[in-house]
Amino acid sequence: MSRVKDLPWPSLMPDDEWAEVLEGIPAKDEPFINKYLDGREALIAQEKKQRSDHTFRQSLSPLAKEACSIVDRIRDEERRTVWTSEFEDILAQKTGANVYPGMMFSLAKKRMEATKLWQIVRKMPKGALLHAHMDAMVDFDYLFAVLLETEGMHIHCMYPLHTPAALDGAPIKFKFLTAERGSGRSIWSPEYVPDTPVLLTKAADSFPDGGRAGFLSWLKGRCTITSIESIEHHHGVDAVWRKFSSVFTILNTIIFYEPIFRRFMRRMMQQLHADGVKWVDLRLAFTFFYYAEGKEQPEASYERMFKVFGEEIEKFKAHEEGKDFWGARMIWTGIRALDTRKIVEDMDACISIKLAFPDLISGYDLVGQEDGGRPLKDLLPELFWFKKQCAEEGIDIPFFFHAGECLGDGNATDQNLFDAVLLGTRRIGHGFSLYKHPLLIDMVKDKKILVESCPISNEVLRLCASVMSHPLPALLARGVSCSLCNDDPAILGQDTAGMTHDFWQALQGWDSLGLAGLGSLAENSVRWAAFEDQSSSVWVHDIKEATLGSGVRAKRMKEWSVGWEQFCLWIVTEFGDDGESIKKLRRETSLDAQD
Repeated sequence: MSRVKDLPWPSLMPDDEWAEVLEGIPAKDEPFINKYLDGREALIAQEKKQRSDHTFRQSLSPLAKEACSIVDRIRDEERRTVWTSEFEDILAQKTGANVYPGMMFSLAKKRMEATKLWQIVRKMPKGALLHAHMDAMVDFDYLFAVLLETEGMHIHCMYPLHTPAALDGAPIKFKFLTAERGSGRSIWSPEYVPDTPVLLTKAADSFPDGGRAGFLSWLKGRCTITSIESIEHHHGVDAVWRKFSSVFTILNTIIFYEPIFRRFMRRMMQQLHADGVKWVDLRLAFTFFYYAEGKEQPEASYERMFKVFGEEIEKFKAHEEGKDFWGARMIWTGIRALDTRKIVEDMDACISIKLAFPDLISGYDLVGQEDGGRPLKDLLPELFWFKKQCAEEGIDIPFFFHAGECLGDGNATDQNLFDAVLLGTRRIGHGFSLYKHPLLIDMVKDKKILVESCPISNEVLRLCASVMSHPLPALLARGVSCSLCNDDPAILGQDTAGMTHDFWQALQGWDSLGLAGLGSLAENSVRWAAFEDQSSSVWVHDIKEATLGSGVRAKRMKEWSVGWEQFCLWIVTEFGDDGESIKKLRRETSLDAQD
């Protein structure tokens, strides 16, 4: 709220002199001012034609246009009534935060989930999730409950967990054992023998700060970027990445025991489907052992894991709750920080699984903090070896590279974008620094490369302070095709596999987007999803053809369009002004028919 009126403001000229000056100030409706405003509007309209969502906006039906108008009104209303300092809650006051639309995600989450706009975005058909790390997809409240319910699970660690430092950072692990083991000494005691398994239920119940409930709270804290950690941007990117990376070493000892893995898969697909997501291109780094049910020794390869992966997808699709779920595939991800031998062995394993399960492997990527790993330029020998081996085996595993997930400008990490494009990546994961490269932007557009944007992830991992300073609007304005993704929702605080939080943040944070912009991003996700194996030329042709094609992609884009129109009808029916929206639609439809 402005305080200007409360300030003393001495007049600088006498009233008679001001009256004379006032007569010389043009009126707002002067012809030359109207001419200026017309030119201004024309300039804005000309720039909008360059946006990547321009074509989508131009093709909106009258129903969709009315739905977009309604959502704009609701957004503006909630900005006045929900996201103002007058409505600050105790949490905001304690953290010293001002309440505003597009504020830091961890501070806004609870408030956003209570808004009318949340109800709308939650119901939106979001199409496909193109950038998601599988082991960070399922909410921890569910996963850890399953962990405790699973018979034979033990906890162990290289150190006794009896000090605050050990509780905060010691590398804990979980493992199935056929019978209870251990020396009987508590893992929370200094007498604990390092790396001795302790039955998990006993360890949880004896947790020194609150028993089982305290244990679950502690474990969730170890596996989540907490709200405090997410806003402490002054600690920098490397610090939060250390916490982030440590989480996966814990999760990998939980998820990949087969009984837990099957339940994990079902939960993930249930949450995605409930959130309007019909397809997911998952990423997974194979740095874990997979254990069959009742087995203490790990599988020698990942073949059984992929067998179960495929079984659970088909089982969910055959069930009533997943009958219109399209499915999932896996982008195999190596670790960019590893040495040549380990990367090549991992690539070889990828090729073996592709040969055994051709429908389940959709591509290859390299993951891990870009600043802390080897740049793509350094990995060229391994990548060319991989392509040669694929050709010899008669298979094609395209690249879907992470690139530009950094703050650098011209350093080796930032230049991963050049290599990703030159190596033929079909999509770019994050592409946060792409907006700094005008030539690359033109190449990305020309080669029909999509940017998988993850706004909340980029904020929590300290690339930007909030969605308001995210570069995605700059890419959209330059005509770059993008989609919204959630990256690692369980770790980053979304607490669900769905994408509503990222969609909501984008809608509330960026004035230029609106519901139509969200619709375009969702449609893009279907257009660029890796539904099936395709050569590079067929892939690009299919993307250009869109709904005019005859394959799987065109079919699913048409299905999404039907869902979009149904969604717009629901908005108009549910949130329109006492039937006025319906009357307006009927008038517009009648006029269109006359034309």
